[in-house]
Amino acid sequence: MRVVVQRVSSASVTINGTVKSSIEKGLLILLGIEDADTDEDIDWLVKKICQLRIFDDESGVMNKSLEEVNGDALVVSQFTLHASTKKGNRPSYIRASKPDIAIPMYEKFLKAIDAKLGKPVGSGEFGADMKVNLLNDGPVTIIIDSQNKDF
Repeated sequence: MRVVVQRVSSASVTINGTVKSSIEKGLLILLGIEDADTDEDIDWLVKKICQLRIFDDESGVMNKSLEEVNGDALVVSQFTLHASTKKGNRPSYIRASKPDIAIPMYEKFLKAIDAKLGKPVGSGEFGADMKVNLLNDGPVTIIIDSQNKDF
């Protein structure tokens, strides 16, 4: 699994002109799934995301986690995170999982992060044409890949 985590002051996802989910202070999580991903990747990634110390403490130092600031989370599926641009100018998405694998993994990820945070997490809609609006705070943007835990 590959994620782009963005610290936001607010974020929302709109589908067909209707806001499906919105959050205030917290994290916008763009999630890409590949066939090699497992439940262990979900557990590792959810723990890592929720405990990332990227929120300011009282001294203005990034020293607090999403859990510690009681922040919100919005998860949006994004197969393009697994784009390969090695050959030519048209990206290949061969590494991105097809819906029969990706949808159950996406739903498991949502349940796992809901449970870890102890509150509902906002989400997009798998496969929909979504408009994502965000006010990046910092900006703080971090890329994490569960297949490359040393990165």
